[in-house]
Amino acid sequence: MKKERKEREELRQQERGLRREQRRMFWLRNLAGVLAIVWMCIIFAFSAQTKEESGAVSESFTYQMVSSTRFFFHLDMSDERVREIANTIEGLVRKAAHMTEYGFLAVLLFIWLGQWEMSLIRRGTTAFGAATVYAATDEIHQLFVAGRSGRFSDVCIDSAGAFLGIIVFVLIVKMVTAIRFRREKR
Repeated sequence: MKKERKEREELRQQERGLRREQRRMFWLRNLAGVLAIVWMCIIFAFSAQTKEESGAVSESFTYQMVSSTRFFFHLDMSDERVREIANTIEGLVRKAAHMTEYGFLAVLLFIWLGQWEMSLIRRGTTAFGAATVYAATDEIHQLFVAGRSGRFSDVCIDSAGAFLGIIVFVLIVKMVTAIRFRREKR
């Protein structure tokens, strides 16, 4: 009798733990959905900047990045040389920023989509597709902003960022899961 009661109590505790984990995942995934919408609004706001405003932001960021690198590595460079390097790499930094922002969006969408029963491939493809469609609409939006232009090449860059974001995220999750499994196995 005592043994059966103890087994039933252990089973109830496991069920409560499972329900608690399911609720936590539900809230986490829905939070990711809300954050994806917020992130889309942020992307929209950046795209609404005129060419001059956008250029000033990226120029300032790139200058600060090169200047910080100079300080960190104790490099002896004039401000003129720092500005020259910043101007040289500004385009690369802008494209990397685009890839990063769409990688982040795709990961948020990927997490949000986890609440529905679908394979990893389908979930990744859906998140990638949604991020790519948003990238295309963002470029269309830029056609109506002074000094900006919508470019197919930018959609491709944004899509590549979305793809890489999902791949990196899935690999990290798989590695963390494998490490946890090994620890639990010991």
